[in-house]
Amino acid sequence: MRRTTAMNATLERLARFAVLHPWRTIAAWALVLGAVIGLATTLGGPAQEDWDIPDAPAQVGIDQLREHLPGYGNASAQVVVHDDVPIPPSVLAGLGADLAGLEHVDSLLPTRVSEDGRTALLVVQYDVPVTHSDVYQDIGPLEDTITPYEDDGLQIELGGELPSTAVGTIEGKGELVGVVAALVILLLLFRSVVAAGLPILVALGGLAIGLTGVTVLCGLMSVSPTAPTVASMVGLGVGLDYALLLLVRILDNLGTGEELVDAAAGAARTAGRSVVLAGTTVLVSLMGLRFSGLNTFAAFGFATAIAVISVVFSVLVLVPALSSLCRRRLRPRTARPGRTTSARTGHRAERWAHAVARRPLTWGLVAATVLLALAAPVVDLRTWPGSGADEATSNQLRRSHDLVTDGFGRGAASPLLVVIDTQRLGQADVTDVLATLRTDPGITTVVEPVDSPDGALAVVQVESSYVANDERTGALIERLRSDLPEGVEVTGGLAVYSDIVDLLAVRLWLVIGFVVGISMVMLTLMFRAPVVALKAAVMNLLSVGAAYGILVAVFQWGWGAGLLGVDHTLPVSSWLPILMFTILFGLSMDYEVFLLSRIREDYVRTGDAVGSVARGLASTSSVITTAAAVMVMVFVGFAAESGVFFKMMGLGMAVAIALDATLVRMVLVPATMALLGHRNWWIPAWLDRVLPRIDVDVEVGRAAQERAGEPEPAAEPVELVRR
Repeated sequence: MRRTTAMNATLERLARFAVLHPWRTIAAWALVLGAVIGLATTLGGPAQEDWDIPDAPAQVGIDQLREHLPGYGNASAQVVVHDDVPIPPSVLAGLGADLAGLEHVDSLLPTRVSEDGRTALLVVQYDVPVTHSDVYQDIGPLEDTITPYEDDGLQIELGGELPSTAVGTIEGKGELVGVVAALVILLLLFRSVVAAGLPILVALGGLAIGLTGVTVLCGLMSVSPTAPTVASMVGLGVGLDYALLLLVRILDNLGTGEELVDAAAGAARTAGRSVVLAGTTVLVSLMGLRFSGLNTFAAFGFATAIAVISVVFSVLVLVPALSSLCRRRLRPRTARPGRTTSARTGHRAERWAHAVARRPLTWGLVAATVLLALAAPVVDLRTWPGSGADEATSNQLRRSHDLVTDGFGRGAASPLLVVIDTQRLGQADVTDVLATLRTDPGITTVVEPVDSPDGALAVVQVESSYVANDERTGALIERLRSDLPEGVEVTGGLAVYSDIVDLLAVRLWLVIGFVVGISMVMLTLMFRAPVVALKAAVMNLLSVGAAYGILVAVFQWGWGAGLLGVDHTLPVSSWLPILMFTILFGLSMDYEVFLLSRIREDYVRTGDAVGSVARGLASTSSVITTAAAVMVMVFVGFAAESGVFFKMMGLGMAVAIALDATLVRMVLVPATMALLGHRNWWIPAWLDRVLPRIDVDVEVGRAAQERAGEPEPAAEPVELVRR
């Protein structure tokens, strides 16, 4: 008699209960939602950024300024005034007085006017950090102040730190496009409105719990306001994937003549197990964000993990329950007994897998070559945090940046602050610091020092010869830090950006190592096949690398950037490589678990190493293709957002998912598994003894290991081709 693991038995009992008692199950799910809402009401709070970077050299100077000269160390905003004729000084004086009276405004820097008198720059300094809830994303007071002057015919643009938090925020197109696209694609797959709507309803239900849980998280730690958007994007994608996987398996079982309760139990034992294991791999990948060294990224990981856990729970309980309530309308009227949901595309996928198995080396080399060619531009990857200069000309931040650059020089929009500790350095040292700054070839402007009220600091504002994201900016900051004496800190927004680039360049490899290593361990535990785990990791790295390469080609080299509304070349956002890697690696592992689970089931039943790949691909091709198509549409929706960061993220993730579902799953997987045959499932005896066993059943798992050690019959591929 077969012995199922505790997890499989629990999933099976849960599915049987949900089918037999659907309303009780839905009520229990609603109680969980109500409990989370209650926690959010009592413990929750608003989202709030935390941009402090304890390991960054620039943070030392910022902390000093906040303590002794708050106006320079906290939030700031640039108010740029332009006219076709010289602007009257009285107008600028009136505007400055109005701005100085706003809440939380500490001071204004002296108004700066261009040589032709047609452009003026007013810099507003606040007494709180830009992440403070009173000012973050709130430019209403600034807009109200400048409106009367705009009504008089002046062009006034807001730029700098504070306005950048409010201008160009995400508009929610991605989720809307994803839901609409999912409905259309699922209708084509199921030919049933009820079956097509069920995964969407379940995914949205899971998101309801997840995003409410994120509100609880916001009450416990600083969470970026963007984190719920990313969490909903990933949660929606995996929720649709998981619900689709489980529903297709239920319908396939119904198609073989099983009763619904048995069909759901069987689906929970197989597909439900895959959902749990796939969700676990996504969670493991997300935890890699903690190694980034940035509090913002850690919050992204926690928020998205909450969404993933919520949709996994919702899928496991709601799919069987709703299937029970809608059992008569799940399948189209034309459905026939014995014809499963995936059969329509499965035969084509099986024939394709056999074709690849005839020449696995050729097909594998072709697919790998294409992926490596797409990834080749990654050697030219250069990152820099996005700024207003990167946006389209329709964006206020971009207009502000262009006016400042045209009127005052390239570095005027992003000045550096040199903080001198006058308690450690004397006046002669301050004079030497000024001389060093004025003779540096990368600096065009050095403003006279401003002393703090307590005399502890002197701060010097300098402007470089380059725009902020110029590749020479980092070298300038590094040179200044090496040339200036101890007790002098180079800080400001530009220095923080440079430190972020350096920090993430190092931490990226730590994140990659953690995510890849833990994912390989997880796959080895799931399938007891270290070779399969290693292959999966390499293939996922290829698809992610190809996505990075395309981002470089589009945004750094400008190939097709105009199609996305980007009118100039620019570096890839520093936030993107780590965030994309952790999310994509987890999602790619989802598809790997789905496919390998079916291949493994077939292999342990038949011992047919190559045929099991073809049949596993046939049984999962529709679900993986459909899920990938939905994911791609969600990410394409993000590429349609106005912000350049979301364009990058949407394009990169859409490309990676598309490549993963085509070249990787449809070519590389069957090619490499056909080449390796039984060796795919080899595991050293010592490793088999020490690993905990989570196979579908123990006896079959041992049989698979025994077959993995046997020589592969030479005639097997020929027989498969004839079949």
